[in-house]
Amino acid sequence: MEVNDGADLCFPQLLNMSCRKPTSRSKMVLLNILVSSVSLLTVSLNLLVIISISHFRQLHTPTNILLLSLAVSDFLVGLLVLPGEILRKSFCWFLGLVMCSLYTYFAFVTLTTSIGNMVLISAERYVAICDPLHYPTRVTVQRARFCVFLCWFCSLLYSSIFLKCGVIEPDTLNLCYGQCVLVVHFIAGAIDLILSFIFPITIIVVLYVRVFVVAVSQARAMRSHITAVTLQHSATVTSRKSELKAARTLGVLVAVFLMCFCPYYCVSLAGDSGLSGSVSYVIYLFYFNSCLNPVIYALFYPWFRRAIKLIVTCRILQPGSCDTNILQGEAVK
Repeated sequence: MEVNDGADLCFPQLLNMSCRKPTSRSKMVLLNILVSSVSLLTVSLNLLVIISISHFRQLHTPTNILLLSLAVSDFLVGLLVLPGEILRKSFCWFLGLVMCSLYTYFAFVTLTTSIGNMVLISAERYVAICDPLHYPTRVTVQRARFCVFLCWFCSLLYSSIFLKCGVIEPDTLNLCYGQCVLVVHFIAGAIDLILSFIFPITIIVVLYVRVFVVAVSQARAMRSHITAVTLQHSATVTSRKSELKAARTLGVLVAVFLMCFCPYYCVSLAGDSGLSGSVSYVIYLFYFNSCLNPVIYALFYPWFRRAIKLIVTCRILQPGSCDTNILQGEAVK
């Protein structure tokens, strides 16, 4: 590394061992403002989702338990991961190697957990639409909670193994001080690409193609027989419509996730394995998905809009507010 002046170094006392300070550019300032705004919005919106599902007992359903897990991972992205990305790309890293390792591990956990949550959501909708008669017995709140626990546990374990065995030690790379860098072995990167991208994406797409086909056929059947529906069967029809609406809503959620998720791994397929300040900024698109998820809830879930009103007006602090009829005529899924 050639150094002419110590004024632009992160650690001037280290001279040739120090990284240079990131150059101050207007586009970098604008990007930081945008990412900071997205981070604040992500934290606020996902916190509303967490409070809503956790507080109102009527929302303690298997579907919402999975959405709660997704909201927690999205909340952590906005609270810690996005600010860390701003620090890594725009400023010198003064927190040391240990904090760099912890941050990298935490970011990797949130990424893999989000993927796992999407697989669980797709599987839950598959059972609800394609095997509705066995859904109440196969998909319960207790099993949903266990699957969420298993998802987080496997994510923590996988991230530990990957970062322990698949990352090249910084000391062997002759890197300068002042950066938080992660360089992955080629074989480890290929394995991660299969386990974190190809395999889960295949499961999600296959399940939702099946869900889409069945949902369309059921919707046509209900429209063709709507005039023949009797009063005693109206509750069943309402329940099926609710399930189809939930499938559509979560289908939008999965579709948006794939649009934000795929470009990040396409860069990996192109050979960009250095997850440091030099990596393409498509990773921001993946993290931006954490902000979009609660927006989708607000657009498609009336109960979420009602919950926001109760939370903002502090009516959830009233005694017995957890038993509020937040669904108001909607079928409980």
